[in-house]
Amino acid sequence: MDETRDPSEKTHALIVAAGVGARTGLDVPKQFEKISGKPMVRHSVDSLSSHPGIDQIWIVVAAEQEDQLNQALVPLSFYKLVIGGATRQQSVYNGLAAIRQAGGAKNILVHDAARPFVSHQVVDRLLDRLKSGSAAIPVLPSVDTMVELLGDQIDRTLDRSSLWRVQTPQAFDFLKLIAAHENFKAGLDASDDAQIFKAAGHAVSIVEGDEALKKYTLPADFTEKGTEHMRQTRTGMGYDVHRLAAGEELWLGGVKIDHDKGLAGHSDADVLLHALTDALLGTVAAGDIGDHFPPSDPQWRGAASARFVEHAASLIAEKGGIIHNVDMTVICEAPKIKPHRETIRRNIAGILSIGMDQVSIKATTTEGLGFAGRKEGIAAQAIATISLRRN
Repeated sequence: MDETRDPSEKTHALIVAAGVGARTGLDVPKQFEKISGKPMVRHSVDSLSSHPGIDQIWIVVAAEQEDQLNQALVPLSFYKLVIGGATRQQSVYNGLAAIRQAGGAKNILVHDAARPFVSHQVVDRLLDRLKSGSAAIPVLPSVDTMVELLGDQIDRTLDRSSLWRVQTPQAFDFLKLIAAHENFKAGLDASDDAQIFKAAGHAVSIVEGDEALKKYTLPADFTEKGTEHMRQTRTGMGYDVHRLAAGEELWLGGVKIDHDKGLAGHSDADVLLHALTDALLGTVAAGDIGDHFPPSDPQWRGAASARFVEHAASLIAEKGGIIHNVDMTVICEAPKIKPHRETIRRNIAGILSIGMDQVSIKATTTEGLGFAGRKEGIAAQAIATISLRRN
């Protein structure tokens, strides 16, 4: 997210997470309930913030939900928080007003936190449509027979070819949307911003939506069965080796460790992060670290390997993927890994924007056998498990 650009040229994302989720029957508001290992609101934040076309994230919550939101998003800090109103329309307007006060924006994406699995592809389609219009929303066709009821009886069957399911995020020209909200009839509410925008006399275009963008509303939606049909589990493996050499720094998991020798090789030669990068790339069949960061390219000489991990994680996010856990093993005689393990776990959790309970690091020796046993080098293995939305 670029802080240097003129605010009038920026695209912001406003995530509406101010509801109480009364229909879910949960003990906490649904936006803070865990889905696929993360608080629901975290999925939208991770996906939208990793999209190169989004410059700033704003999140609207109800009064007294600030602590719950901040806890759900640890260790993130780049988002801006707004307190919502009594209705969805008022909550969105509060967010828009805060953005205007901060300098405004060119475009705005308004997204409901109750639709956690937003993909980069949907955002791409919305932003592309804004190049030629002032509003775009994602829709999907109604594939079931649609009827209108009179009490508990069917009154008539509707023409489903003219009925479409509306989703979020919805994309708008910022100035036109905030004006539409200000002119919206007092006392009314709207289930989405396209209604408000159209009521102001503006045209609204459509783009293809995504089945993974379902809205989580009922108790069954939050069970494992409620999500399993939308996701597939994938696993990737990584392995790397670097030699120990005098005069080099020793980096493991993004943490500099004092030792009489360091690792020599590609970038900062962080063998643990290199193995992790390959494991992450493997989950989405995206080749290996050498394909993306060739060791022959001088720009990567001495580079921090955290950049490689971040890149692999961004490829997963682009496909709507969720990192569930990573498990790594360091193989060496020295240095001792245990004194540094928690620091490394915390660092990797931060790089991947996941909890520490999703990061496992172990260490072992080779009982004096082989290059590791002779203290000539260090090896590392990594496994990553993700879930990916089904096509």
